[in-house]
Amino acid sequence: MDEVSVFEQQRAYLRGLAYRMTGSLADAEDVVQEAYLRWNGTDTGSVREPRAFLATLVTRLCLDQLKSARARRETYVGPWLPEPVLDTQELTAEAMTELAQDVSVALMLALERLSPVERAAFLLHDVFGYDHPEIAEMLGKSAAACRKLAERARVHVRGSRTRTQPTEEQCSRVIDAFLHAVTRGDATVLGEVLVADAVFYSDGGGRVPAATNPIHGRDRIVRFVLGVAAKAPPGSTSVKLAKLNGMPGFLLFREGDLVQATAFELGTDGVTAIYSVRNPDKLKFLARALA
Repeated sequence: MDEVSVFEQQRAYLRGLAYRMTGSLADAEDVVQEAYLRWNGTDTGSVREPRAFLATLVTRLCLDQLKSARARRETYVGPWLPEPVLDTQELTAEAMTELAQDVSVALMLALERLSPVERAAFLLHDVFGYDHPEIAEMLGKSAAACRKLAERARVHVRGSRTRTQPTEEQCSRVIDAFLHAVTRGDATVLGEVLVADAVFYSDGGGRVPAATNPIHGRDRIVRFVLGVAAKAPPGSTSVKLAKLNGMPGFLLFREGDLVQATAFELGTDGVTAIYSVRNPDKLKFLARALA
């Protein structure tokens, strides 16, 4: 098998690793492309495990990427959310781990709070199934150090994951009620959808109007959402239900253009968090996938 074919067999796997490392499909694509160029310049005949070799390469490129990304996010306007994705199957880790299929926004935000090396050690072990000696070679650290990094990261990540798995029917019912309430300006119905301590995150990146801080509490969210809906510019709008990062949600179009991707985190009593991405730069890949 030639070098190109070997790499293409691993492309989706590497994209899944890079997306989890960076939280950005654009950055993940750049990293994977750079890995491809470096792979072509490698004596691949001496590589015994192409997947592990490429995962090491992508991880190190992502660590470099995160250095500049962290600097950019220090000046980011408003809450930062990961780029939304529709097809989570393309980002599967293909490992028998609890988190192999999880690319939820809550998990991605928890990963953002880790240091780059903590993030790498945690993802490689808990998501992609590498053992600590393998990770030590990838990161250029001792196996003991990698174990500690992963353990420390695990503590931060553990509380971020939702423990409930709503049915498709529950998801549809909640989103339908939410959209119906927003369309009709019905504060009572909208409030019934949310738990009392729900949180609303809106990512406009300074490019389009959005809340500059997370909005905490049912009443504040209701006022904000209905206030935005009332001030929406005139024009033809449409909504499409969708799963975003494996979570129930919807896409909002204005004059045919995708302008918002909103995902819901559901608990046993209702919506616990709403993640709304409005930054046009973060909607490019999603719009391309829809096209």
